[in-house]
Amino acid sequence: MPATRRDFLGSGLAAFAAAPAFGEPLRVVCIGGHPDDPESGCGGTLARYAEAGHAVTVIYLTRGEAGIPGRSHDEAAAIRTAEGESACRILKAKPVFAGQIDGATVADNPAVQRMTQLVRTERPDILLAHWPLDTHKDHQVASLLAYRAWLAARPRFGLYFFEVDLGSQTMGFHPTDYVDITAVREKKKAALFAHRSQDGEGVYRQHHEIMENYRGREYGAAAAEAFVRLARSGGASAMPGNV
Repeated sequence: MPATRRDFLGSGLAAFAAAPAFGEPLRVVCIGGHPDDPESGCGGTLARYAEAGHAVTVIYLTRGEAGIPGRSHDEAAAIRTAEGESACRILKAKPVFAGQIDGATVADNPAVQRMTQLVRTERPDILLAHWPLDTHKDHQVASLLAYRAWLAARPRFGLYFFEVDLGSQTMGFHPTDYVDITAVREKKKAALFAHRSQDGEGVYRQHHEIMENYRGREYGAAAAEAFVRLARSGGASAMPGNV
């Protein structure tokens, strides 16, 4: 019997990240606080989905307006928007900007409603988002908005949290799932290096290369990205499509 969409959704994050698209591709959405967060935290996983023929969307909560010293918010936003778009071209992802301001993000009712509608429009099968225990407020807000969008979804899709700068920003992170990114590591690096204003190459060498090696050793690969799966109500280990 041929595999069904439900079979792939229930087979685990690593398995269906590599599974070729069949019929209608899976829809994968990632929410990050700033341009460069999705690329650093789960760029390899996004690349694997895209290479397998699935549809990938990256939602940037902000345009990184406060992220370039000496530049106005408008100047920084223009630079970092272009960098995010360039990174998404490398990853073969669609960039979407949610309209909040770097350093002044909010998770009030209107913001929850806007993100919920944005996610609903993208119709994800899988949502990737910041881990909520993070020292950066914008990362916390992005995570909370993703969670509220997940709660509002019917039926609910799979929600997986990714890590950034472990131990400095991401705290208390204990993975449930891993994705081997060895084959797409260079593509992830190229996407992150596109963020020249943020010294993407230096940040990678100092933080993310070490993390990928460490998670790879845990998983049994040369390089891996790690995730925490949010268990669906009604099943402690339920995967997207199984409930």
